[in-house]
Amino acid sequence: MSTPTTLRDPAETAVEQCLALESDESCAIVTDDKREPIGEALYDVASEITDDAVIVRYPPGSTHGSEPPAPVSAAMADADVVLAPTTKSLSHTRARTEANEAGARVATLPGITEEVFTTGLDADYELIADHCADVREQVDDADEIRVTAPAGTDITFDVSGRDFLSDTGIVHEPGVMSNLPAGEVFVSPESASGTFVVDGTMMPHGLLNDDQTLAFEVEDGLVTDISDGDIRETVESAAEEVGDAARNLAELGIGTNVAVTELVGSVLLDEKAGGTVHIAIGDDAGIGGDVEAPIHLDGIIRGPTVYADGAEVELPQSE
Repeated sequence: MSTPTTLRDPAETAVEQCLALESDESCAIVTDDKREPIGEALYDVASEITDDAVIVRYPPGSTHGSEPPAPVSAAMADADVVLAPTTKSLSHTRARTEANEAGARVATLPGITEEVFTTGLDADYELIADHCADVREQVDDADEIRVTAPAGTDITFDVSGRDFLSDTGIVHEPGVMSNLPAGEVFVSPESASGTFVVDGTMMPHGLLNDDQTLAFEVEDGLVTDISDGDIRETVESAAEEVGDAARNLAELGIGTNVAVTELVGSVLLDEKAGGTVHIAIGDDAGIGGDVEAPIHLDGIIRGPTVYADGAEVELPQSE
């Protein structure tokens, strides 16, 4: 099966720049029936670099975080490099954790589409890593982050005692993982209060219309009011299972992927866009917090201004 030209370049970026696959290493491409063209593109590049490459395909999982079949998990744990373009995310699975613990370098590409693959990986990830480092230098020692934006956002986060993390897309060390497309600096805050208004992308709506916004009120780290009925129903349903954990203000993220020049309706891509901020509700256990919930809902905010202890943060801007 020959790789379409449009998929070849991003596949090379992923395998060669992001994962730095070497000829003496093994590589497992994990995909499913709905993402096979992307899996094949990655396999074609990997198999040109190493003779020890394999592609494994399985029916799409039922939910994000559902475990893949045992043979897939075994292939992941036995590989030096794993790339996983799948319909449902493998990021928060035992299979991914065990592969990292065994020393694999892992990149998950949850819900990836060909459009997102070509847009988000047509990028210089060394430059994105530099932008992450620049943002981190401005925010790492802050106790308080304030975000304002034209659509009405004005929210303050207590980040004292919490570490900012970077998702650079550079996965060169054993046991490291990243999402692809990548490009963000993020933190799970201790608490937050204020209002945030999403005017970019948020599920289940995707890319919002120009006149559409979603407003959220936050008090003491919990979301207390949601303007949108669909999202409110999702949060309330999760709250029936886990209580206030479903209303947890889980994440503040700053996009650093300057190759993403416009939002397309994919949270995976849009939250990485340079010059945007995203705020999430629900689970933060995987990003430095201590709250477990069955939801993690990201909303992207356009045109934000970010202040770290009162000083304006210079944000990377999309090209």
